Amino acid sequence: MEIPNQYVKNLYRVLLVFLVVLILFFAVKLLTEWRSFGMMVSNTVTLSGHGEVNAVPDIANVYFTIRKEGKTVKEAQNAVALIEKSSLDFLKSNDVAEKDIKTTNSSFSPKYEYRYDTKVFLPCNEFGCPPRTGKNVISGYEAYESITVKVRNTDDVGKIMQGLGELGVSELNGPKFAIDNEDALKAEARKKAIDDAREKAKVLAKDLSVRLGRIVNFSESGQYGGPIYYAESAMMNDGVGGAPAPAKIPKGENTISSDVTIVYEIR
Repeated sequence: MEIPNQYVKNLYRVLLVFLVVLILFFAVKLLTEWRSFGMMVSNTVTLSGHGEVNAVPDIANVYFTIRKEGKTVKEAQNAVALIEKSSLDFLKSNDVAEKDIKTTNSSFSPKYEYRYDTKVFLPCNEFGCPPRTGKNVISGYEAYESITVKVRNTDDVGKIMQGLGELGVSELNGPKFAIDNEDALKAEARKKAIDDAREKAKVLAKDLSVRLGRIVNFSESGQYGGPIYYAESAMMNDGVGGAPAPAKIPKGENTISSDVTIVYEIR
């Protein structure tokens, strides 16, 4: 049975139309993607901005540890507890709230010493003296406790650190001055950074004779000030004429900064 010529011609026409439509579809899609890629590559401009805010710290963090040794775990822990109670009583007497005193670590560990075997003794000979035998044995225990204190009245931090040092704590570090609630200051620094980047973008757009479009990307990084430490030795008893007056510790200012990067579309 023969297929009519007209049927074959119609089939070819349909296939040709379908092929043309398919080619046009992919051509339009390719052109759209190319334009979009071209805009991303060449029609953007990247600007950075910096903003910072200075503020006087309103809290000071102090860190101290208590480390004691004993023949038993209980003996070492009791020795730590004795210093801890004196320290907590002292802090509370200086209006430090219980919520601002936090134990960050508490532990104990055995202490070892090497003991030679006294029952086995090999005499020296013409080749020398043989090594003595022995082993590590537990000689006692060390208890350790680490405490962080938030001092809200920063004018008292020198007196508090001196008092803790006189109570016999093992290690005393700080103060680290900080701002208790930085969120508002961070937002202010960010706004300054954004305004800085925006002004730079306006100047650049004017110089290039282009118009700024939408923001296509934004990122931020920040620096929120560093710790300020005061030497422990300056607050200890110097052994002459009794305890010195509490040290006056300058607080200075903390710098809260923000750095932003903004990518603008240009037209």
